[in-house]
Amino acid sequence: MSKLPETFKGACMALSRAIVLMLLLLGGGASAVAEDNLPRQQCWTPAELAGTASEIKHQRSKGALDLAALKRVVPPPATPVPSSLRGLIGSVELPPDRKLIALTFDLCEESGYVSGYDGRIVDLLRAQGIKATFFAGGKWMETHPERAAQLIADPLFEVGSHGLSHADLSKTNEAKTAEEIALTEAAYTRAKTALTARQCVLGAAAPAPPEQLRLFRFPYGRCNAKSLAAAGDAGLLAVQWDVVTGDPDPRVSAKTIANTILTRAHPGAIVVAHANGRGSNTAAALAVALPKLKEQGYSFVTVSELLEAGKPIIAQACSQPKQVKSRRIARESKQRSGHDLFSLFHRRN
Repeated sequence: MSKLPETFKGACMALSRAIVLMLLLLGGGASAVAEDNLPRQQCWTPAELAGTASEIKHQRSKGALDLAALKRVVPPPATPVPSSLRGLIGSVELPPDRKLIALTFDLCEESGYVSGYDGRIVDLLRAQGIKATFFAGGKWMETHPERAAQLIADPLFEVGSHGLSHADLSKTNEAKTAEEIALTEAAYTRAKTALTARQCVLGAAAPAPPEQLRLFRFPYGRCNAKSLAAAGDAGLLAVQWDVVTGDPDPRVSAKTIANTILTRAHPGAIVVAHANGRGSNTAAALAVALPKLKEQGYSFVTVSELLEAGKPIIAQACSQPKQVKSRRIARESKQRSGHDLFSLFHRRN
């Protein structure tokens, strides 16, 4: 095995120490350890964990989110992200002997809708013992409290923030941006508090869930300097992606999605897909791609674990993963759901 260059090794060690320290601080420290010592119980049967067909589809809804209840929540104080880790993380540079990849799934929910829960994806990941990170919207956690609790309790999974209502944070004012970030944290705190009261666990040695969210994904992948700074000040590492599945577009087949994942996967990759009912063929694609990635020697980790294993590739300026003319985005997004923006990136690749 060849020796790692000293400069790379030193940079990785320094960043890893910073990331580990930050994740420990955000993870709750002693309080998380104290919770680990409390008695735990299995709160869900296999049948209750299994997804159902009726949950998948998103639906229009006139119901209003209880913002007042969220605003009464007092989350733990945040530890701002250090300057060395600010920016948009798209992938991670790993040592040559590591083949790690992070699967990420967005659970977004816009105003006027109740999004779905694609249990086919979650069931597949659990059946194969594959780790993943779910970027959940605050509104989604509020309308799916039991599913949110199950994801938070599961040691295979990590939950990050995807904003409250999937607002485009490149266009919101400072007050709206702050609300989108803070109220998502409040929704997580509510879910975690309820979970802690029940002392639920999935698995014999599941750790206590983190005290607060550690990661943030900008809705639509869009931000500006102010919203990027706001996420960092709230203690959230901004995580994007570098492998786009294009799964919100129902015209993209399972075969195409699987081929995209297999041809573009690389050590340190972050894959973006959807588990909120917007990914029409995602589960079928994963059933093909995941075993093949395992055959190629890949291991699946959460985003936090990927960050700890190497050097994050960080873009300092806000930009979409693939530049698309804004007029075309506006025109085509009117014809489909706004969140199908990812399909534009996919077709231009």
